[in-house]
Amino acid sequence: MATPANLRSETPLPASKVPKDSFGYVFPAIRGLQAGRHFYVTMFPLRLIPRLFLFDEEELQPALRAQRTLNKARIPEIARYILDNPREYVFSALTASVDANILFDSFDSSGATAHIGQLTIPMSARFVINDGQHRRAAIEQALRENPELGDESIPIVLFVDLGLERCQQMFTDLNRYAIRPSRSLTILYDQRESGARIVKNLVRQSSLWTDLIEMERSNLSARSRKLFTLSALYGATKALLDSIGELTVDDAAKLARTYWGVAAEKIPEWKLVHERKVTAGDVRRDFIHSHGIFLHALGKVGNTLLRDSRDIRSWRRKLDPLSTMDWSRTNSQLWEGRAIIGGRVSKTSNCVALTANVIKTTLGIPLAPEELRIETMHERGMS
Repeated sequence: MATPANLRSETPLPASKVPKDSFGYVFPAIRGLQAGRHFYVTMFPLRLIPRLFLFDEEELQPALRAQRTLNKARIPEIARYILDNPREYVFSALTASVDANILFDSFDSSGATAHIGQLTIPMSARFVINDGQHRRAAIEQALRENPELGDESIPIVLFVDLGLERCQQMFTDLNRYAIRPSRSLTILYDQRESGARIVKNLVRQSSLWTDLIEMERSNLSARSRKLFTLSALYGATKALLDSIGELTVDDAAKLARTYWGVAAEKIPEWKLVHERKVTAGDVRRDFIHSHGIFLHALGKVGNTLLRDSRDIRSWRRKLDPLSTMDWSRTNSQLWEGRAIIGGRVSKTSNCVALTANVIKTTLGIPLAPEELRIETMHERGMS
């Protein structure tokens, strides 16, 4: 934890000397060497983050900034993550540059701990975040609602500021190889969010879905043996259970598994893939019903059915016409402009809604006012 200290006159990094009577913060730190330059790893209490890491470059031209502008829409989501999970949240280190003359006092300048010591930073120092400005803004927002978080810590990787150009290059290098994990993998590893737990429970308890669902990737190759991704089933199941009522994870998974099981009975190609009688790639190539858009649309249709009845026999009767629909991608008269745009399957929200409208109409389910509006606009566009 940082404490104000009177700076001593030991030799700093080879830049210049720090005035003897300057006041500063003292942090425990580890000194390392990277690309021939010293850097420091330390920890700051969260309450210091908004004070030390100011973000005042938003109005500058991009060429004069050392980081991207804040996406304000992301901040409440990250802040809520902290506030809702005070015993579980995890934050990676902030990376920053400091433009002051800093002192590093090793605990043992001659032994193995020569790189472990105290880092003294003048209170007049200016910090620039190279990576983590959204986390910094979210921490500030979370502290307003829960000041007790201020005593907790976050790791900081500090570099000595070498000017705007170097900071800009650091931002580029830090983000050059950053790749977000696939949506499916994120769902697979999420142990907290109820929707993720429901869909994983659903898959685990069904040999059919275990065989048909790609658990890690969010895109399927032509040679994949799977029909759908976990992220597609997650989105479809979320649409299915939307506003159904308070259910435990186990009960929700059981309800969803029952519905998807009944739906699978009406799509014989799914069973053929499960039995290894046809390849998943061939089915996806030839049919609309083996793409995420169909799954999501069928989830929306199922939501209407669940609101009317929880009787599995009622679902079976209602879903019977699915087995006689022409799901061929070559049926362009029906699917072009709905599930297919320019010859390619599209999963925009509008296409999902239009595909759900076709299914509902075929099943004899009245369209809601918003669905009627979307259908009317589509028909006008086709005429």
